[in-house]
Amino acid sequence: MRSAQANARVANIAARKQDRRRHQRVGVSLLGRFMLENRREYPCQVSDMSPGGAALIAPVTGEVGERVIAYIDHLGRIEGKIVRHIEGGFAMTLNATARKRDKLASQLTWLANRHELNLPEDRRHDRFTPDSSASRIILPDGREYPCRVVDVSMSGAALAIEVKPAIGTAISLGKMRARVIRHTEDGVAVEFGAVQNINVLKNQITI
Repeated sequence: MRSAQANARVANIAARKQDRRRHQRVGVSLLGRFMLENRREYPCQVSDMSPGGAALIAPVTGEVGERVIAYIDHLGRIEGKIVRHIEGGFAMTLNATARKRDKLASQLTWLANRHELNLPEDRRHDRFTPDSSASRIILPDGREYPCRVVDVSMSGAALAIEVKPAIGTAISLGKMRARVIRHTEDGVAVEFGAVQNINVLKNQITI
C-alpha cells in the first residue's frame, strides 16, 4: 500500500502533466529585460511561451532553480524559476494566479494570430514622415550606424540604411527600443517594443 507521501507525489506529477497539456506553447519573438537573484538586469528575447512557462534567449543563463523577474513587451511583468538551460538561454516556469494565466492566454492567442496573418506591423496605425529624419541605430554589441527615417507609425518605422542587421535583431533607434522585422530595398523595417504615443515618437527616434 502506497504511503500518503507517495500518493502526493503521484498527484503532483499528474497535475504537472495536465498543466503542460493545458498550456500549449506559442512561438513568439518578444523583447524584454530580466533580473536574476543578484538583482542585475539583462536584455532578453522570448522565443516561445505558454501561460505556464517561457523560453528566453539571453546573454546569461542563471542557475536552475533561480528566481527570475522579467518585463516583456506586450505582456508586462512575469516571474518564475529557471527549470533548465537551452541553447542560448533558459526555460522558466511562470508563477501566476489563474486570472493572470487567463490574461496571458488571451495575449498569446492575439500574438499568435498576428503572426499567422503575417502582420508584423500594425497597419491600422497611420504613417508619417518626421520633420527631422536623421537618426541612428545601435546594435546589441554597441556598433552604431547612421540612418534616415523614411516613415514611422505608432508601431514601427521604415529606415534607409546601408547595413541590414538580421531579422529579429534587437536595436535601439534613437532612444527607442525596436527589432528588425523585414529587409527592404533601401534598408530595413523595424517594430517597436510597444505601441507608442506619436508626440513621444517625434522626440525619441531622431537625433
